[in-house]
Amino acid sequence: MNTMLSSLSQGLKGQFRVPGDKSISHRAIMLGSLAEGVTQVSGFLEAEDALATLKAFQLMGVDIERLGEGRLRINGVGLHGLKAPQEDLYVGNSGTSMRLLSGILAGQKFDSTLTGDHSLTKRPMRRVLDPLSLMGAAVESTDAGTSPLKVHGGAPLRGIQYKMPMGSAQVKSCLLLAGLYAEGTTEVIEPAITRDHTERMLKGFGYSVKTEGNVVSIEGGGTLKGMSIDVPGDISSAAFFLVAASITPNSDITLQHVGVNATRTGIIDILLKMGADIQLLNEKVVGGEKVADIRVKSCQLKGIEVPENLVALAIDEFPVIFVAAAYAEGQTIVTGAEELRVKESDRIQTMADGLQTLGVDAQATADGMIINGGAVQGGEVESFDDHRIAMAFAVAGLQSRGAIKINNCENVATSFPNFVELATQCGFELAAK
Repeated sequence: MNTMLSSLSQGLKGQFRVPGDKSISHRAIMLGSLAEGVTQVSGFLEAEDALATLKAFQLMGVDIERLGEGRLRINGVGLHGLKAPQEDLYVGNSGTSMRLLSGILAGQKFDSTLTGDHSLTKRPMRRVLDPLSLMGAAVESTDAGTSPLKVHGGAPLRGIQYKMPMGSAQVKSCLLLAGLYAEGTTEVIEPAITRDHTERMLKGFGYSVKTEGNVVSIEGGGTLKGMSIDVPGDISSAAFFLVAASITPNSDITLQHVGVNATRTGIIDILLKMGADIQLLNEKVVGGEKVADIRVKSCQLKGIEVPENLVALAIDEFPVIFVAAAYAEGQTIVTGAEELRVKESDRIQTMADGLQTLGVDAQATADGMIINGGAVQGGEVESFDDHRIAMAFAVAGLQSRGAIKINNCENVATSFPNFVELATQCGFELAAK
């Protein structure tokens, strides 16, 4: 799929389930592999990023059976049962895989090398390598602090207290996973609370994790016990439909069994502040994770100043939040989102440039954007191989004054392989080729 063409929609309808949560799918493979006994997984995201994690553990000797329809059986090898891979661990476009795996590999007896695709080799890795080295790990990167990462096994790890310079669930998770292998206590202090799937899942596998406000700590030397995991729908994927239904008149859709963990619902909180008509139905807890059906109906959004405390809780959803702002009445101001500049693309600049091409008054700032809502025109935009940019502009085309052509859409498969199919079913006018 090289390009997508998105055109005016007359309304979105339907009830459906978006693919499984990417963050939880990654962690299910990792912890299931390191657990003792069998872990059964349903709802696993069968997309490139999560499958890269699965393949990495298969290369390290873990027997993972794919049973179809997002179901897996992982025959865990225990914390010390991984074997040296016979080749580099290639994780494609997945920053989560690379950063979290670096923490696990730092605790192994064998050497390993982590590599990724062209986009991933540009993303910053010192944010995990610096604290890992403080723990005693021996990991080499390029001079620029990027991958490939060479991890030298056998280095004894020791627990540290680490105050993170910026909020990042990936950095926190990397250190907690390294902490499984460290002597003593590993304590991570966050500047702002970030998604807590790793902590929740560790507890689900029977491993003690302490959380007090923005401080998380773990003791080394325990064991993980296999469990069953039902992966909820990914709210980052649901986000495209939440905005799409909000901006498209005559829309009423329900997204079923979506994860609504409080550290991930920034997108809902931001849209509600903008005046969105969103309801959470059938709320329950499954495997330690809160899930709900999300019903969203069309409405006129209003521009807001996005509270900075919600930014870290919606960091992956900002490409489509910027689209919501483009259709809102008035001005939307986003600050404190500098992390967006080091994602799969510079998501601040890429979205600002694309929105300007479509006639929107969107000004990039160092740590966010100022958008004055109004009419969105048709045009041709670049996604720069960034899956969330591509899908965000597909949403933008639903009410634009002309069709929007989006180039370089192949990487949509990294997080949402059936996006075009689901979008078309509920009423998007969307063509892909």
